[in-house]
Amino acid sequence: MRSEKEDAFHIVDVSSVTPGPRRATIRTSLRASDGVPIEAVHTPLAAPGTAGAAGGATDTAIVVAHGFTGSVDRPAVRRAARAFGRRAGVVTFSFRGHGGSGGRSTVGDREVLDLAAAVRWARELGYARVATVGFSMGGSVVLRHAALHKDVARERTDAVVAVSAPARWYYRGTAPMRRVHWVITRPAGRLVGRYGLRTRIHDRDWDPVPMSPVEAVPLIAPVPLLIVHGDSDPYFPVDHPRMLAAAGPAELWLEEGMGHAENAADDALLARIADWLSVP
Repeated sequence: MRSEKEDAFHIVDVSSVTPGPRRATIRTSLRASDGVPIEAVHTPLAAPGTAGAAGGATDTAIVVAHGFTGSVDRPAVRRAARAFGRRAGVVTFSFRGHGGSGGRSTVGDREVLDLAAAVRWARELGYARVATVGFSMGGSVVLRHAALHKDVARERTDAVVAVSAPARWYYRGTAPMRRVHWVITRPAGRLVGRYGLRTRIHDRDWDPVPMSPVEAVPLIAPVPLLIVHGDSDPYFPVDHPRMLAAAGPAELWLEEGMGHAENAADDALLARIADWLSVP
């Protein structure tokens, strides 16, 4: 995928934000419930008449959860934010251990707290509906967040999309996933992650092992759930999305020729996802 010039951010103090018209892009630092600082960006719905703007929902925010080694400033994440921003307001953020956020990555476990902080911020900005869309690791996080925070009014989500998400933990059935496990589990791999991939990874095993994505799915209803997956995904074959969709009420889109996560999601697919998310 070609690289794109990053957007310039208008930075304001989050304390100045009140419910009502949301016109400026805001970049701030949130705090997860365990104290980890999380960088986040709010982009309002594109104004009518701007390039690519479509009829959108001013009361809906889409919170974007990136994949492993991503961040709020990665071109693919900014591209997704621009596509979603034609239909709704958008909140992007960097998971712990990624980008300008603090802490270290737990590869899908405590990242649920980071997403909860981003959803809570979207509601503080005045959005009545907050939807979540996650890619790869972020896909597993949006599923678990929807299950675990459904009864927390400020942190619940109103619709969920998981793109290229794994169904189960510890999957090593493809060469790319074996490389990912080497980065996560080996000291040399974590050095590569820190200095080569700009991702700081925790050196401890999960204890306890968190609820898996497929275990989370049955707990999400009645919140609408969409599973999106490419039939050419090199990381997770199509048994993963099929397992997720079979676990509970969910719509499944198997995309012909699509690879993995936000880097493989083209503008047409992002627009379809935004339309699905922005309709109550």
